[in-house]
Amino acid sequence: MKTLFLLRHSKSSWKDTRLDDHDRPLNGRGRDEALLVGEYMRQRGLTPAFVAVSTARRAMQTAAEVLGVLRYNGLVRVSRDLYLAEAESLLAFIAKTPAHYPNLLVIAHNPGLELLLESLTDQAAPMPTSSLAHIELPIETWRELSPDQNSTLIENWRPVTRR
Repeated sequence: MKTLFLLRHSKSSWKDTRLDDHDRPLNGRGRDEALLVGEYMRQRGLTPAFVAVSTARRAMQTAAEVLGVLRYNGLVRVSRDLYLAEAESLLAFIAKTPAHYPNLLVIAHNPGLELLLESLTDQAAPMPTSSLAHIELPIETWRELSPDQNSTLIENWRPVTRR
């Protein structure tokens, strides 16, 4: 049994219209929500064994906030392959995770995350910014991962802020 955490990056800023999409930072609400995601995971003992993050600035900032709260000091792989990746690409990326990791946190983007979640669990679940999906996978190694996996969505959680 493996555990997969899918986290959509937190809310980004559109203030500087000269920035390329890849370079947009988190806004205030996004930073607050990322901290809340980290606290949620910490309180429930949901510490990842391995983390994969899109190279987008907003995804990397989300990772920094969440992992800071968790005091995570494990392996983090930053990959351009996760930037705006489609569900099939996300699945292929995850399937390359070394077998000895019992769980994985992927911080990336929509619509790929939502479509992957639906493919794995047969449940259409929205993933607005800062959404964290907790999925149990009936596999022994990551390379066994495939669409229509009949996995279990434990929870799809999103923080609420006042900003």
